Amino acid sequence: MAEIDISKLTKLYYSIGELATMLEVNTSLLRFWEKEFEFQVGKKNAKGNRMYGIKEIAFINHVYQLVKIQGFTLEGAKLQLKAYKPNAELQKHKKQQEIIERLESIKQRLLSL
Repeated sequence: MAEIDISKLTKLYYSIGELATMLEVNTSLLRFWEKEFEFQVGKKNAKGNRMYGIKEIAFINHVYQLVKIQGFTLEGAKLQLKAYKPNAELQKHKKQQEIIERLESIKQRLLSL
């Protein structure tokens, strides 16, 4: 079973065929997952072919791990992804709070000048 090492990817976008080869699956499976897990493809070229960015590849890799390696059903994988997303949202919220605190600190310094 294949797993994609995101840190070793060199291009900005990969075609659906390249991604299918990396994961050793059919392109039809990737199109099915696109509909089933309701994610958007980052870009399509002039011909309308799907081009996957690093963010989409990381998501597909996560789905692959859940379904193909860990043996989750599609419904089970969806539940795992929902549990995963709030954690990501929490981290995003913490970062936003840190930025706000930094900006407030800078504002106070500027006002004191």
